Order: sequence, then C-alpha cells, then structure tokens
Amino acid sequence: MTNNVQSMLSLGALMIFSLISLRFDSSVLQNVEIEIENKVYLTAFSLADDLLEEIKQRAFDEQTVVFKSITTAALTPAQSLGKESGEVWPNFNDIDDYNNYSKPVSLPHAENYTVTCKIYYASASDQNIIATTQTYYKRVEITVDSPYLSNELKIYYIFTLHSK
Repeated sequence: MTNNVQSMLSLGALMIFSLISLRFDSSVLQNVEIEIENKVYLTAFSLADDLLEEIKQRAFDEQTVVFKSITTAALTPAQSLGKESGEVWPNFNDIDDYNNYSKPVSLPHAENYTVTCKIYYASASDQNIIATTQTYYKRVEITVDSPYLSNELKIYYIFTLHSK
C-alpha cells in the first residue's frame, strides 16, 4: 500500500509541476508578445517623430518663407493648405506642404509602415479645435499605421507663427 500512496503522490506532484510549467510558458510567451508589440510601437513613434522634426525645419507658411510681419488674412487659405504647384518632397518649404503627405516605410527593422500627415489651422482660443479660416496656429497630425500595430499611432503638434 505504501507503493500505491507513493505512486499517487508522485503522479500528483507531476500534475502540479506540469500545470506550473504550462502557466510559466504561457507567461513567458505573453511577455515576448508584449516586448515585440512595444518595439513595433517604438518604431512607429520614431517614424512619426522623424517626420515632425523634418516639418519643424520649414517656414510657418508660404508667405513667411522670407520672414516678415503678416496678418492672418495674408496666410494661405485653409482650403488651400498643401504643397504649391511644382513642389515635391523633400523640397517642401513650409509646414502646410505636408498636408495629405504619405510615405510607405519598409526597412529590415521597420516593415510595412505608412506615415501620413494632415495639416489644419487651429483655433486661437483652443488649439484642439480645427479652424476653417487662417490663424497663427497650425495643427500637425501625424499618423503611423502598420499591420503589426493593433491601433494606429497618432501624434499632434501645434506650430505658431513665431514657434521657430
């Protein structure tokens, strides 16, 4: 009877060990998945930040490429935000040239990403509100998407006429 009890205890210990091993393996796998997802989002954020840094090098508006004092009425109309005739990336000269800009990114460490950009005028009283007329505030919305992201990444930045 002692052999029978020892066999039962050994079998019970083996079952407990198996359950613990399965849970441990599941936890390790879940941590690896989270680590990969974090790397994908970090890459997406880096791509968005790279575009934002590029945009920061541009003039506020076509009318301010050569800086001068200007009224809001002299700025590019809201419905005309975008590149001017003949302008092509990377030779954009002002912020709103990036309106509707999109580029695919596929590198060995960053495959199948798409970086897009929208430019809007923002309300002077609340920069979270898109304005339909010219203001001294431009809102940049950069979106990065990839089949590897569970949600697209969006960053926003507000430029003012004198933000440089």
